[in-house]
Amino acid sequence: MYLCRLKSGKRLYYGITQKYLTTITGAVMIIETLYDLNIISISFRIFLSMVCGGLIGLERSRKNRPAGFRTYMIVCLSSALVMMTNQFIYINFSGSDPARLGAQVISGIGFLGAGTIIVTSRSQVKGLTSAAGLWASACLGLAIGIGFYYGAVIVALAVFLIITLFKKFDSLLTSTNKMITVYTSFSSIEHFDRFIVYCLESGYKIHDIEITKDPSLREVTVIAIILLESEKRLNHIEAIQKFSSFEGLIHIEEL
Repeated sequence: MYLCRLKSGKRLYYGITQKYLTTITGAVMIIETLYDLNIISISFRIFLSMVCGGLIGLERSRKNRPAGFRTYMIVCLSSALVMMTNQFIYINFSGSDPARLGAQVISGIGFLGAGTIIVTSRSQVKGLTSAAGLWASACLGLAIGIGFYYGAVIVALAVFLIITLFKKFDSLLTSTNKMITVYTSFSSIEHFDRFIVYCLESGYKIHDIEITKDPSLREVTVIAIILLESEKRLNHIEAIQKFSSFEGLIHIEEL
């Protein structure tokens, strides 16, 4: 009786083991299929590149940036296609460099990124985050196109966290910084001179002054971009409110 139970237990153990081995073997075959160049892996890479590119572009599109959701998705998808094409050439034609086309994407994406960077009339540089995001999106596409899925997914999530959650942390650091750049407009040059004296008497150091004129304004105004440094950390909002009550100051805002 005991011997029969022992034999039946062994059969059950071998049956379960065989079932797990079959499942593991099937999973390994699926993974190998995704790393080879075939219709399944191509479809998966296209889908994953659209998801990763769209994830980064989603935040940019919500803020009405020139390069938005679709732009990031197209950049990532196209980069993945370039890398898959490179892999196809390497497999079917001997003697080719497997990284040649990918290197051209890295250098060529700079032209697209440069188009998103603008310098406003107030000497503000905008579009740097969008340009960096486009470059990252292209790199993600290259990684997905060659089959480096784990690295691409992890980096895509990291970039998404950087451009969403880390922005609040960055704003928190800059809002209490010693340095503050203000865009100001005065009714006359005399009021501007008095404002400079007021800043010096208040303990600020003046590192840079850029004076311009706005031809679109009918009245004579003096426009100045001033870089100030305080002796200690200060609240930028409170500093702007304090400056706004100065006589002859028409407009002031932080850049």
